Amino acid sequence: MTKKILTIFLLLVTVFCSAYKKPYRYTIQAEKDAYYHNNVGINYLKDRVYYAAIQEFKIAISLSPNTQASAIFYNNLGETFTYIGYPDSALDCFENAIMLYGLNLKYYMNLIDCYINLKITDSKMKELQASNNLYDRIKLGILYIKTGEIRKGVNTLDEICTEEPDLLITPAIRQYIKETLEQNKM
Repeated sequence: MTKKILTIFLLLVTVFCSAYKKPYRYTIQAEKDAYYHNNVGINYLKDRVYYAAIQEFKIAISLSPNTQASAIFYNNLGETFTYIGYPDSALDCFENAIMLYGLNLKYYMNLIDCYINLKITDSKMKELQASNNLYDRIKLGILYIKTGEIRKGVNTLDEICTEEPDLLITPAIRQYIKETLEQNKM
């Protein structure tokens, strides 16, 4: 009987010792985790769970602030705010996206739509006309087009394409000009 107990005891000790491993430690990998939270936010957005999407995008931004990738996260956050009717909150997001990566035309389009929703196109038009900054000129060209001054907008954007033919955003601007001219039969 003692021999059986001792054998069972040794068997249990062997099983437990072999099953015992070092405790799992999670290492935060900010960039990888930021993309994960952004993707979770996109899924929440698809499911129309807006509050959760907003929180996930904010987590992604906090894990990877001031990077080119966070421009995407800011844009997604801004689009979410736009969907739920908070253009004032979205405005900041789109401006941050452009500040971090000003070579994505979608960010500009979203920003100008935000200006229109907030009814601040006149004041922004004056502000942008006074600036000679390339990014402000892109905003101005799109703003002209979206407010009905198509010829002015096309000319402004075309000047940018001529001055900066090698800029990464130039092909997207040219495509936008082409689509605008086709839609308005000019």
